[in-house]
Amino acid sequence: MSKPVTLELPWVEKYRPKKLEDIVGNEETVERLKLIVQDGNMPNMIISGLPGIGKTTSIHCLAYELLGDEHYHQATMELNASDDRGIDVVRNKIKQFAQTKILLPPGRQKIIILDEADSMTPGAQQALRRTIEIYSNTTRFAFACNQSLKIIEPLQSRCAILRYNRLSDEEVLARLLEIIKMEDVKYNTEGLQALIFTAEGDMRQAINNLQSTVAGFGFVNDVNVFKIVDQPHPLVIQLILLSCLKDKDIDKALGLLDGLWYKGYSAIDIVTLTFKVAKTIPNISEQKRLDVIKEIGFAHMRVLEGVATYLQLCGLYAKICDL
Repeated sequence: MSKPVTLELPWVEKYRPKKLEDIVGNEETVERLKLIVQDGNMPNMIISGLPGIGKTTSIHCLAYELLGDEHYHQATMELNASDDRGIDVVRNKIKQFAQTKILLPPGRQKIIILDEADSMTPGAQQALRRTIEIYSNTTRFAFACNQSLKIIEPLQSRCAILRYNRLSDEEVLARLLEIIKMEDVKYNTEGLQALIFTAEGDMRQAINNLQSTVAGFGFVNDVNVFKIVDQPHPLVIQLILLSCLKDKDIDKALGLLDGLWYKGYSAIDIVTLTFKVAKTIPNISEQKRLDVIKEIGFAHMRVLEGVATYLQLCGLYAKICDL
């Protein structure tokens, strides 16, 4: 008899924090959320910040700790960007949930979680204005968004606004090491550096890339990671920049560029990575670094406008050579 297949969760879901104390980064804001749990009185809130740094997770942990295991599922309602959130949904679904009587411990409220709130239409947001106030004694709202500017002013003034910053490399590294230990992953330090370099403070991306590399190659090293995320290897870009700046050898630089171009990397990938590498290139004066970054900025602008040709990249490296 064959043994039953157990379906593995993606690691992002498997290791998603369940409690506030497990959340990585943004310590000050998370401390404020812990105080809200102790106090029991949750304000309406907007949490804004980049993707993959724990906004939605924080709200769910907060709701879970406030309502406890037995009430969490019936007393929270989540509407995501994948759900319909037009005016009708606000008028019907949200109002119905706000009017529903649910027996909760004293001092606890139902929680409505609106994820990706910046993609709600202004009309739907307008329809929420009065709803938030009318049902404030039984229901609290939590909005998660990438840009709080896209949430209309009247809603912003009714909510406490919490901002999440991108995670530091150390925080991402610590979490990756925990997962590596639990999953018994084979890795080397270059592989970890590559994961952190490509994630840029986005925990979700770091964990996804780790799992993809393990699934694809079984061993996490820098070469495998850059194959998975489909970015050129930063060392190649660093060599190109050094041959332009130090050796003034444009032919060598273009030879390396040809290698990347024929592997099929797009101009935008090469330019963005050149910028990231230029920030950390060793032994050049600050003024020169700024000049290099300025040239990369112009090239980036042209590529974004649609001129993503090989000639653009040659021009960029020739100009850097000429500095």
